[in-house]
Amino acid sequence: MRPAPSPGADALRNHERDYDALAERLARRGQHPETVVEAVLRFAVAVPSWALGTGGTRFGRFPGPGEPRTLAEKLEDATVVHRLTGGAPRVSLHLPWDEPPDPAALRQQAAELGLGFDAVNSNTFQDQPGQPLSYKLGSFSHPDAAVRRQAVAHHLHVIEVGQALGAEAITVWLADGSNYPGQMSLRKSFDRVLDCLRDVYAALPAGWRLFTEHKPYEPAFYATVVQDWGSSLLLAQTLGERAQCLVDLGHHLPNTNVELVVARLLGAGKLGGFHFNDSKYGDDDLTAGSIKPYGLFLIFHELVLAERERLTGFRPAYMIDQSHNIKDPIEDLLQTVDQLQLAYAKAQLVDHAALAAYQESGDVLLAERALKDAFETDARPLVAEARRRGGAALDPVLAFRASGYRARVAAQRTGGTYVPPRSL
Repeated sequence: MRPAPSPGADALRNHERDYDALAERLARRGQHPETVVEAVLRFAVAVPSWALGTGGTRFGRFPGPGEPRTLAEKLEDATVVHRLTGGAPRVSLHLPWDEPPDPAALRQQAAELGLGFDAVNSNTFQDQPGQPLSYKLGSFSHPDAAVRRQAVAHHLHVIEVGQALGAEAITVWLADGSNYPGQMSLRKSFDRVLDCLRDVYAALPAGWRLFTEHKPYEPAFYATVVQDWGSSLLLAQTLGERAQCLVDLGHHLPNTNVELVVARLLGAGKLGGFHFNDSKYGDDDLTAGSIKPYGLFLIFHELVLAERERLTGFRPAYMIDQSHNIKDPIEDLLQTVDQLQLAYAKAQLVDHAALAAYQESGDVLLAERALKDAFETDARPLVAEARRRGGAALDPVLAFRASGYRARVAAQRTGGTYVPPRSL
């Protein structure tokens, strides 16, 4: 993978001044900037293949120039995100949206671009062309056993493709639910989902994990079968050690304490991974950190604590899950990776020993201030330094704009039609 463009002399000089000034302030606090820089260098998040094109809403879509028309072109765009941020080395596919005709060849192409593949994602929330049976009334929870068998077969296919790509996990999000009381049996629907998941779990290759993803509503607005972290945890605990829960930051009711959910799943040894985004009202799929940056920091605080304590079974799979309706998809992904790196760096700056002492002594104010001191520290020079050392860009968005990449692919990618997935 080619390194990012070198910054101008002025930009580099200004960065060095900012970094030195921050390093001096941190030293007065007894903290070591090098530790944070090294941690940011290790941080990695996967880019979803479906987020590389312009998303849409229920009312319309506003396509942008140079959208990728093929999976190969999506990998080219994903390479740009990784090259400029140094923190997005993997791609996550959603099948059949991005069904590779030759998984082995795609894996080779990705490797040549410096990329690998993260968890594969199934899709039983919409009917596909030529599909024999409909998921209108559910998939794993459907009262018809034939529909359930079809849904299980799809998941087994997703695992097969994922194995050929070198992935090591499958994420299962189900739209199954009801819009009206009486539409489905609340208990039997959950039992059917569990039975189907048992079949999928039994088919996992060695070393693979299964992530169950919850969502409180949409498309079903009365009762979703896997509606919260408790339902997801119950499924994961019943299935076995290699089943874990995935937390999408937009899949919670308003004002839910997501960092508390994260702590509970960590304590149970069942936190499998994340879909990073942000939201104001619901599953908005906005740029991470754009609405609730402090909440994102508090989530990373829990993750960094687990990392520092070497919590048993802590091996989170991080992925972005956003719909880029207004912003340029590549720029939005660059901005998101930057915000994730920044929140992670700030969480590394928490004085954990002091915080623990304040908690034990009941000093509420200073305990809160220990978190605020880290959150309010401008850690951007640390993140930029990590990217510089990794051969990425000091400022990924500005480097992308200066590269002219969007204009080039807009001129090259003609004569094809990009068909976006329907965002849920």
